[in-house]
Amino acid sequence: MFKKVILWTIAAIVPLIFSLIAGEIFDELISNPGLYPIFILFISIYYLYIWLFIFYGFVDYYLDVWIVTTERIVNIEQKGLFARVVSEQRLDRIQDVTSELKGFFSTMLNYGNVYIQTAGEQTRFIFKEVAQPQKVAKKINQIVEKNKKYHKIIDGKDSINTK
Repeated sequence: MFKKVILWTIAAIVPLIFSLIAGEIFDELISNPGLYPIFILFISIYYLYIWLFIFYGFVDYYLDVWIVTTERIVNIEQKGLFARVVSEQRLDRIQDVTSELKGFFSTMLNYGNVYIQTAGEQTRFIFKEVAQPQKVAKKINQIVEKNKKYHKIIDGKDSINTK
């Protein structure tokens, strides 16, 4: 979310910088009674689009949810304003968990992606731009190992009782 906020903040400041550089042209536009309403209309549309894209980015960020339980991982991903994809995978199907920090800001702010390789239909879950991805990957690995040990114990008792 941080990169998007910086991008849209720069986009919001660009007209102000342009007005400082080309101040005489803006003074003429504002003083001309025929061009002033058109100028205000275009500036208003420009800033409305900036607010729209900020809101869209926030909704996309805020409504993406990853839930890790002792039995499964659920990935709820917002695709646009009116579409959502929900995927889930059992922990016993997880084959590999990898974390990745890529770039200067990711390294300095300690955020990155966590990739979960599965044996299911969707072969890879991606947790995008997660805080402390190494800790998240380590915790998921611990939960997966506990789940495997638990199922070995349960399966072992079931096979003994059935004989």
